[in-house]
Amino acid sequence: MSVTPQRQALWVRVCHWLLALSIFTLAYSGFYVLMAHPRLYWGEVGNDLTPSLLDLPLNDNYRPEAWRENATFNTLPHKPVSASRTFEIFNENGWARSLHFLAAWFFVVIGAAYFALGVVTKHVARDLLPGGAGPYSAVQRYAYTGVAFVLLPFMALAGLAMSPRVAAAFPVLLDVFGGYQTARTLHFAGLVLLAVFVVGHVALAVLTGFGRHLRAMVVGR
Repeated sequence: MSVTPQRQALWVRVCHWLLALSIFTLAYSGFYVLMAHPRLYWGEVGNDLTPSLLDLPLNDNYRPEAWRENATFNTLPHKPVSASRTFEIFNENGWARSLHFLAAWFFVVIGAAYFALGVVTKHVARDLLPGGAGPYSAVQRYAYTGVAFVLLPFMALAGLAMSPRVAAAFPVLLDVFGGYQTARTLHFAGLVLLAVFVVGHVALAVLTGFGRHLRAMVVGR
């Protein structure tokens, strides 16, 4: 008796690769923005003169003492100092911020479409949620459910909380996250967890037949 091979639906494959592309774009542009100030804070305010929660030694910009002082404004209160940072993209990462925000909305739209189609076709209940009858193990189901329906929405909300326009329109977001800098730190923590998931996801595909899984996500079989 022959067994009909299972196929990945076309909409699943399209959403998978579009979401993967948007996540890669978000990671690249977000890392580029982070390089300009690789210090993380907790609360409302964080800057060069406040203690950080975590310094990321990605470049010398995490060390305020390494910055070269250019000028001191003696006529102004508290004598503010202008300093040049050691990383070449300082004040030249506007394109990365714009790309990050654009890719984020692209991700939200595709993610919402994936969820809606997944509910209608029962793909979510059958293949992703724990207790379903699909081909994935319980560990995979918990991982997919946690990333798709907890981690990624959380990162999207934290990212929106860092947008001045969105925060001005919905200040409750900053209240929920406890301040702009807390939202930034939690957003970075979400990136780390997402990176761990992606590494594990790819490693599992390699260990169980990378060509077979890649074919399933390209041609569906």
